[in-house]
Amino acid sequence: MSLPDINKILYTTSLGPYTRSVYRHAIQLAQTNQAELIMLHVVSPIGEMGEALIRKYLPDDLVEKAHNEGVVNILEQMEKRVQLFFDEELLSLGITTPVNVTPKVVEGIHYEAILAAAKHEEVDMIVMGTENKLGIYSQSHTTQQVIKRAKVPVLVVPTGKDYNS
Repeated sequence: MSLPDINKILYTTSLGPYTRSVYRHAIQLAQTNQAELIMLHVVSPIGEMGEALIRKYLPDDLVEKAHNEGVVNILEQMEKRVQLFFDEELLSLGITTPVNVTPKVVEGIHYEAILAAAKHEEVDMIVMGTENKLGIYSQSHTTQQVIKRAKVPVLVVPTGKDYNS
């Protein structure tokens, strides 16, 4: 029996203020395994009512343009975070070759989108966070469903201002 290969990792991010500890773990795993890292951000759908209202008052081309610009803005934010992390943390550790990070933005129900991306990208592991409130780790519905339904190992890292890593 051989050890499992970890060639591709899916790292999920809310782009929130306390997600760096999760990213550190994802980067460390990717660096150690010389694996590709896919950085996934899931955007919630606006719903049928919201979409109907938007389409009633705005022309289709404007709706499409706003959607596309929003995705581009999120991708730019993700790329800036990757570069900032490299500049602030990896260089100080003497790591001069950054991990291959591919940012992706998808729309959907969070756990379904994460599992679909994991399957589509054929990842070997999922790395995600769970919020730490006052020393109590509360798994969100998304985290619970990903753990329950994933076909690959899931590493859950505590996040929040009370977690230092």
